[in-house]
Amino acid sequence: MTCCTPPRGYEKLFGQRTARKDARRYRRKGLDDTATTMVEFLRARGLEGATVLEIGGGVGAIEAEVLRAGAQRAVNVELSPYYEETARELWRETGVGDRAEYLVANVAADGREVDPADAVVMHRVVCCYPDYDALVGAASERAGRYLVMSFPRERFVIRVGLGALNVVARLLRWEYRSFVHPPRAIVAAAEHRGLRLAAESRGFVWQVAALERRAA
Repeated sequence: MTCCTPPRGYEKLFGQRTARKDARRYRRKGLDDTATTMVEFLRARGLEGATVLEIGGGVGAIEAEVLRAGAQRAVNVELSPYYEETARELWRETGVGDRAEYLVANVAADGREVDPADAVVMHRVVCCYPDYDALVGAASERAGRYLVMSFPRERFVIRVGLGALNVVARLLRWEYRSFVHPPRAIVAAAEHRGLRLAAESRGFVWQVAALERRAA
């Protein structure tokens, strides 16, 4: 495990209590609709024998799904250390514990220990990082075949909601902030690293961009 110190306030938003809540929701309902769309993109292109890297994978629900769909190995790289115990418990329950790994690291800032994978996934993560180009760049450089991302749509109501969250975080002196980065710029950051947009989908809040590596 790579140790790092998460920003102040992470233990409130992304702590053990949140981990247990997220795991209970997955056990009852499975993946949310956005994550399901992301996994289905990879499943349609073939997960058999693939390696999958998820950046900011929380309790590891996507790892459980892709491994049960035939992936050979999956790694969850998290900035928060508070999810690890719950993630490993969930992986044991789903029978994939021997093929899943949990790392604590900031991939965008110092991800030397994070190896490339056939597919890289970032679900609701880009909006949690101030420098989207650095994060998407680090993810793109590790994506051997596919990069699948979800991020907020550029809508007024979403900006207001995340802005309110940031006001609360500021009052509580948390270091965490949320961001609505321009979707086109997020995709372009991956395209500049040799990927091309293969599929898109949009919900009310979240949109998905799935990219694949351009042929040499």
